[in-house]
Amino acid sequence: MYYLGIDLGSSSIKVALVKSDTGEEVTVVQEPEEEMSMYAEYSGWAEQDPEIWWNHVCKGIQRIKTTQNIDAKDIIGVGIAYQMHGLVVVDKEGKPLRKSIIWCDSRAVDIGSKAYHDIGETKCDGHLLNSPANFTASKLAWVKRNEPDVFAKVDKFMLPGDYIAFRLSNTINSTVSGLSEGVFWDFKTDSISQDVLAYYDIPEAVVPELAPTFGTQSTVSTLGAQQSGLAEGTPILYRAGDQPNNALALNVFNVGEIAATGGTSGVVYAITDNLSVKETARVNNFAHVNYGENNQKNIGKLLCVNGAGIQYRWLLNNLSVSSYDEMNTLADTVEIGANGVQIIPFGNGAERMLDNKEVGTRILNLNLNRHSKAHLCRAALEGIAFAFVYGIEIMKSDGIKATVMKAGNDNLFRSALFSNAIATLTGQDIEIYNTTGAIGAARACAITERGYDTFSSFMQHDYIKTYHPTGDKTDYQKAYEKWKHELESIIN
Repeated sequence: MYYLGIDLGSSSIKVALVKSDTGEEVTVVQEPEEEMSMYAEYSGWAEQDPEIWWNHVCKGIQRIKTTQNIDAKDIIGVGIAYQMHGLVVVDKEGKPLRKSIIWCDSRAVDIGSKAYHDIGETKCDGHLLNSPANFTASKLAWVKRNEPDVFAKVDKFMLPGDYIAFRLSNTINSTVSGLSEGVFWDFKTDSISQDVLAYYDIPEAVVPELAPTFGTQSTVSTLGAQQSGLAEGTPILYRAGDQPNNALALNVFNVGEIAATGGTSGVVYAITDNLSVKETARVNNFAHVNYGENNQKNIGKLLCVNGAGIQYRWLLNNLSVSSYDEMNTLADTVEIGANGVQIIPFGNGAERMLDNKEVGTRILNLNLNRHSKAHLCRAALEGIAFAFVYGIEIMKSDGIKATVMKAGNDNLFRSALFSNAIATLTGQDIEIYNTTGAIGAARACAITERGYDTFSSFMQHDYIKTYHPTGDKTDYQKAYEKWKHELESIIN
């Protein structure tokens, strides 16, 4: 028997199959093989057609059934992970009324900023743990103000993962974690935020009903079975946004644990039960997947580093090198501090943790007679690592008390130099695991049926290594302080 995991990203959809008794990965497929397109009618817009998501989900499921030669009845549970903060609006028949406004669309920034001021910063911080900012509630308010004919037909709004679950089951619901990422959740009253609904003049009737994060949220309908290839009645047992789900995939559930990702952008996602926040302008706070269980109030505190892997990829594309492995080898030939070369890696747009400033990428202290591409590789890895450390310092000032950091075996954390720099400067072990969001979503089905201990046992074969802080961090500390001084000189 098997569990199926769906990971709906903005570039592709991954579908994973794992054995239900051991959690062992059977296969992961990606649809489409090339990146999905985004629609951007105006600058700052980003939209995708939910119907295209659904088509790719169905193709992925059919591919798995065909290539693995399994029967639909052998898949006994479905878990769903998805790109956060998106908006899907449907009419009474469940048909999308417009394309989805996805996470990276910035049209609602001003609406959310004004709401933060008008509702009151203290109230937002205390009840929402966030500014409404550019999240789902503000995007829905944009539709109401700018497309009133569309809004008048809205029966329900959904997050992207809610829509996939709806297409499978013909049931519309969401989770506390999901509604919190849309900034619809009041953490003081543990209910839908009446302040947000009233301010944006959104009727509560359009809010999806609540379902548990773990549990039978719905079951595959007759139509869902016909289109997807799953068996009618198959339960949907889990759903979460991509960052809470990445933390789950790394077995990060408890206060003090941190999940990190180092892809095109970087993310630090730390678990706390402290509802007091100070850094809502720079750090986001959402209900973690186990929020509310056994009276736990676990919050996922999320910090994003936009300028991360994209900086290293730019060097790969513009230096005479053939691979990241070659770049890592070159970087290892240079001493800590890259002989004075520093790279400020924030060249991927505005950085929220830097108060939404566009600092850009800067290469500092480059001497054309003394420095080579090896120094640039070292300075880039150090600069990105220092950006993570800078972000972790912000999170610690906001109440995070870290005990361990876990990361997937993705492109940045595969570099020992990168991982050792972060471990040494933060004083934290970094455990590396070979897992993915789609596999995590599939394995999460076991929590409903057999509990957290069984889920945790699934990871015993995923562990790769641990990076420990070095005994003497003097050289790294000097390099970091110089980098931090340059960054803050630029900011100020």
